[in-house]
Amino acid sequence: MPRTGEHVADAHDRIRVTGARVNNLKDVSVEIPKRRLTAFTGVSGSGKSSLVFGTIAAESQRLINETYPAFLQGFMPHQARPDVDLLDGLTTAIVVDQERMGSNPTSTVGTATDVNAMLRILFSRLGSPHVGSAQAFSFNVASVSGAGAITTSKGGREVKERRTFSVTGGMCPRCEGRGAVSDFDLTAIIDESKSLNEGAINVPGITMDGWYGRIYRQSGFFDPDKAIRDYTDAEREDLLHREATKIKVEGINLTYYGLIPQIRKSFLAKDRESMQPHIRAFVDRVVTFTTCPDCDGTRLTELARSSKIGGRSIADLCAMEIRDLVVWLRELDEPSTAPLLEALVASLESFVSIGLGYLSLDRASGTLSGGEAQRTKMVRHLGSSLTDVTYVFDEPTIGLHPHDIARLNQLLLQLRDKGNTVLVVEHKPETIAIADHVVDLGPRAGSAGGQIVFEGGFDELRRADTLTGRHLDDRAALKESVRARTGVLEVRGAATHNLRDVDVDVPLGVLTVVTGVAGSGKSSLVHGSVAGHEGVVVVDQSAIRGSRRSNPATYTGLLEPIRKAFAKANGVKPALFSANSEGACPTCNGAGVVYSDLGIAGGTAVPCEVCEGRRFDAGVLEHLYGGRDISQVLAMPVEEAVAFFAPGGDGALPAAHRILERLADVGLGYVTLGQPLTTLSGGERQRLKLAVQLGDKSGSVFVLDEPTTGLHLADVEHLLGLLDRLVDSGRTVIVIEHHQAVMAHADWVIDLGPGAGHDGGRVVFEGTPADLVRADTLTGQHLAAYVGA
Repeated sequence: MPRTGEHVADAHDRIRVTGARVNNLKDVSVEIPKRRLTAFTGVSGSGKSSLVFGTIAAESQRLINETYPAFLQGFMPHQARPDVDLLDGLTTAIVVDQERMGSNPTSTVGTATDVNAMLRILFSRLGSPHVGSAQAFSFNVASVSGAGAITTSKGGREVKERRTFSVTGGMCPRCEGRGAVSDFDLTAIIDESKSLNEGAINVPGITMDGWYGRIYRQSGFFDPDKAIRDYTDAEREDLLHREATKIKVEGINLTYYGLIPQIRKSFLAKDRESMQPHIRAFVDRVVTFTTCPDCDGTRLTELARSSKIGGRSIADLCAMEIRDLVVWLRELDEPSTAPLLEALVASLESFVSIGLGYLSLDRASGTLSGGEAQRTKMVRHLGSSLTDVTYVFDEPTIGLHPHDIARLNQLLLQLRDKGNTVLVVEHKPETIAIADHVVDLGPRAGSAGGQIVFEGGFDELRRADTLTGRHLDDRAALKESVRARTGVLEVRGAATHNLRDVDVDVPLGVLTVVTGVAGSGKSSLVHGSVAGHEGVVVVDQSAIRGSRRSNPATYTGLLEPIRKAFAKANGVKPALFSANSEGACPTCNGAGVVYSDLGIAGGTAVPCEVCEGRRFDAGVLEHLYGGRDISQVLAMPVEEAVAFFAPGGDGALPAAHRILERLADVGLGYVTLGQPLTTLSGGERQRLKLAVQLGDKSGSVFVLDEPTTGLHLADVEHLLGLLDRLVDSGRTVIVIEHHQAVMAHADWVIDLGPGAGHDGGRVVFEGTPADLVRADTLTGQHLAAYVGA
């Protein structure tokens, strides 16, 4: 295969981008070789994602969607054409990102990758006793039977016939395939001393003035002025447990649900991690989940579990660690299903080779980390027969120990060698090094980025005078002296997930790094045993709840002093300077865009013609502070805003300046104050949360989960300085991290392992980084190689 730098003779062998202006891209033009692996590098906010995801992948997916009939397009998310002059040579793009895998509580690793489908077929062929087709082993298919009338044609006339039907599914009827049953604290749901009209129901979203409240009050099942404690058994049953019933309220046909079915439908049908914080708090307070006694947590009927192969049921196999399951299947000698077994083993071996052999197929997909979710999605594509596809990856090394990165690299090359184009946004030198071609964006972030500053091979990048090139060979040195602990946080008998009764003392007053291969038990130890202690603040990468109108200014509280300053300077109300209040543009209601519903052809969002996307009423924009209107202030990057609001700046405002300094400290200087939170990456979300916590003096112990996620090599040193300042201010910092620079900078390292899953769950090293490089652990070996020890 031709390598980097060779002439591409044919336009069919390249993807051409001309004049891309998505987000901060400045008329970017680039040619990307097809059927090669191209790495996109640059500091956070330099424009990598805007080019790869926002331009190339977005236009490919939009063009694919346009090939479907208009009726089907109406059910698809509408995608506007990216702001680009020309895109040529595109192929079908498959985005493999770090988004969590859905919110369905019946989704597992096995169902998300179709491995369960192959296992079900295997049991329908070989299981003894034979209990039915493949769906008899599916916990997403219920067993139902009934009768109905169908119309057939006989002798030229239509005849109605009554027929019975039966579907044998594997879903446990008690838990409905969830593996757990719920028990409700009724005292937290209803106030027995009150009537409905007095507000007896304490469930989020149900108010007596809203539709739900009107449904309960006007259902006719009970007197809305009667105290709940005076209800008859029948009335109580209707209020709490009545299943879906058609009723009419104010002349409108509606469906009535008792409170418990309503809570199940509205809240419990979603994965816990996808719930809004106040909903999650309500569920945690009101609902207790226990393993289903009928299926013992397997989600399956007794009939499905009775069918076995070699003495094991499908539930037994799904509960095994995938690497153990591979060994078991290899020993299964069944010529009649040889092709199926071969495909099944190949899929499972992909899990092992990608470093996920410690997972089990019955693991709920919603519990996977971003990195685990991305690698699980990779498994689906490794066995695909598709070729000449463009695969787009977003930092696939996230969550990987240095030991696992080499295996990931092989899988990326495997996808390329099947004849596919592989585009990888990446910061890790180990993965950039395997690229056939590198595109470096910069020179810096935000408005100072958006340009291509280098194209070529990895060795050429090393010599290039760009931020990436200059920092490519950076190596942090081991700390010469470490801080002394001020005490310890004791963990005794930790047994969450794969932890094996771990006893460990986490030092206080220092920087501690918890490390180990993926699946070794790091998160189980920190989140399961450390996070619950008093004074511990966890700053993770989970989504920040809020609407598309939420932004860094609203989330951090920064907008409040800014609005007051504008109001005072102009003698008007602060509410005028909120796009969610009185200052909103009346045409778009402060959204900045106008959404047009085009029926079956889908909808489209276009910038508001009246406010031109600025979100504010024209009269509001006449009011200035420091020479800027409110929309101009919200369009500022943090770095610019720091100078603007600093003492002596045009808009000197100490309250705003303090918050902005914290945002700059965590490496978010390139983010604009009004940027929607929905556009932030996981690493950016974590750093935004950290900026908020820096202003709260109540937390004494900070727990950070891979804070280097999304950070360029040049920014890691900046992060280490911030961690030092946190510890020097009297706080304890505990970091789950794989980056060797952070390990080398730690005062204390706790290494878990020696492997993953049942091969992990033990503390294999405790001590200083200097001692770790001499220790015989996987982490120690990689750290020694990194620092040259």
